[in-house]
Amino acid sequence: MKKFILLLTILATLSSCGRFSNQDEKEANSERIVCLAKQYNEIIFALNAQQNLVAVDLSSTYPPAIKELPTVGYHRALSTEGILSMKPTIIIHDNNVGPEQVMQQMEKLEIPMKVFEAPGNDIPSTKALITEMGQYFDRAEEAVSLNAKIDREMAQAMESLKNYPTRPKVAIIHYGRASNIYLTMTSGSNAGKMIEWAGGEMAIDGERGMMQLSAEVIAQSNPDVILLTDFGYDRLNGMQEVKNLPGVSTTKAAQNNRIFRVEEHDMVYFGPRTGEIVMNLQELIHKNEGLQ
Repeated sequence: MKKFILLLTILATLSSCGRFSNQDEKEANSERIVCLAKQYNEIIFALNAQQNLVAVDLSSTYPPAIKELPTVGYHRALSTEGILSMKPTIIIHDNNVGPEQVMQQMEKLEIPMKVFEAPGNDIPSTKALITEMGQYFDRAEEAVSLNAKIDREMAQAMESLKNYPTRPKVAIIHYGRASNIYLTMTSGSNAGKMIEWAGGEMAIDGERGMMQLSAEVIAQSNPDVILLTDFGYDRLNGMQEVKNLPGVSTTKAAQNNRIFRVEEHDMVYFGPRTGEIVMNLQELIHKNEGLQ
């Protein structure tokens, strides 16, 4: 009898001091996902698999509902404390995370990590990524529907491209400016591919996706259209201030009022909305054509 009472005491002690103390059984068994990749996060929401997502990185801003979740910092400037405060049972990332010591600390704490194999940096591999994530989250049917949507909308985009015979030269400035140095997307970026599908050509060539360029280089490229991502655009006080930026003011884009705001997350990765985004870009970069 004494042994039985001792056993009950030990079990009660273990149940009260474990990782899930003072939580009911359902909460103890639930998964708590911290996802540190904006492409992954959009796909998770598109798959309707966000139920166990408890935090994201600062750059994950789509869909709008994701802004209701806590953030653990910029994906390249994470903190151990920020991640641990979310009590994750798994961390999902795309290997574009840092600093390295933070990720090493997560490994030492034996927090499981998940990186999906499909790279997702062109349409076929993006569809493969969606399929892989659909299987992981038990949303295989939703993944099939998303991939069909991509195919359908990309076909529509290629068909509508016939309506735009000209090829405007486009500069995409990312994150605004600092000391008159512009972080600019190049022809080697995902945005460069989308501009090509939209019937334009990038004003800046380069194998790297983004380059820091001087105002002089922007002026010399003389784009017909400038797309300024939301972060930089929203920091400026209206279109006139945008047009007066060094290196921008003398361009054909500024002179013809062909400077437009775009969402950063639309330009840097492929996902379930890529066909829709391309069609929007077609309308945007060909707007006000014929102006001199």
